[in-house]
Amino acid sequence: MRFLPLALALVLPVAACGGSSHTPPPGRAGATTGQELIDLDNAYRQGAISQDEYEDQREKILDQ
Repeated sequence: MRFLPLALALVLPVAACGGSSHTPPPGRAGATTGQELIDLDNAYRQGAISQDEYEDQREKILDQ
């Protein structure tokens, strides 16, 4: 029973850490516009998407 106050003192500060209530906009997941453009460019350079897809997605990112 003597250890209960010590255990609570150690656990309670950690229990308060849960994360923020901020939710990023859908589809963005917190990524910056610059990071989205870099990722898009990498996908295009690696051949994962066509030039048309690249240009369409780039416009969508820049219009956000």
